[in-house]
Amino acid sequence: MTTARKIANILLETEAVKLSPNAPFTWSSGWKSPIYCDNRITLSDVEGRTFIKKALAKAIRKHFPEVELIAGVATAGIAQGVLVADYLKLPSAYVRPKPKEHGMGNQIEGKILPGQKVVVLEDLVSTGGSSLKAVEALRAAGVEVIGMIAVFTYGLRIAGENFREAELPLITLSNYNFLIDEAQKQNYVQEADIESLKKWRRSPAKWGK
Repeated sequence: MTTARKIANILLETEAVKLSPNAPFTWSSGWKSPIYCDNRITLSDVEGRTFIKKALAKAIRKHFPEVELIAGVATAGIAQGVLVADYLKLPSAYVRPKPKEHGMGNQIEGKILPGQKVVVLEDLVSTGGSSLKAVEALRAAGVEVIGMIAVFTYGLRIAGENFREAELPLITLSNYNFLIDEAQKQNYVQEADIESLKKWRRSPAKWGK
């Protein structure tokens, strides 16, 4: 089994992903979605958590061998970021959505150095908006963000456009297509719902209206 399919299975088995085409979820953007993904749930599954950690580390070694620090995106990317940094014996940090409103007012927690080569770790990429805000904060702090790695992506067109515009390589372990294929094989969803699930990814802003 490929890494992408194994990750899809882990997400389904741990119920980190929920598919509900007939009772869709609502995103903060107002979009209706047949899928909800919370990869933090995989942290409670030792075998799944370990597989994901090692897969992330392997991909980082392959695509970003010059990395000097792993920065997780708060909150869901923090734990895996620390696990992966520890496995690779690298420093770690994490990035808040915005600066703290008390104390030191930090947005970036952890020690970073000017010019340091950083890989940003994210649990999930949807449109890429929140992920790239973390990248902007790191770049403004003077580090060199050489790429982003994520456990899962919906594979939305707008995300691809956003990462190209930001001139940032994005590597993901698994994606929506693999997830739907595995869900279909396991009878996780009804056969009649498959086409609706596929239509959502092609046009998420219009789906369900």
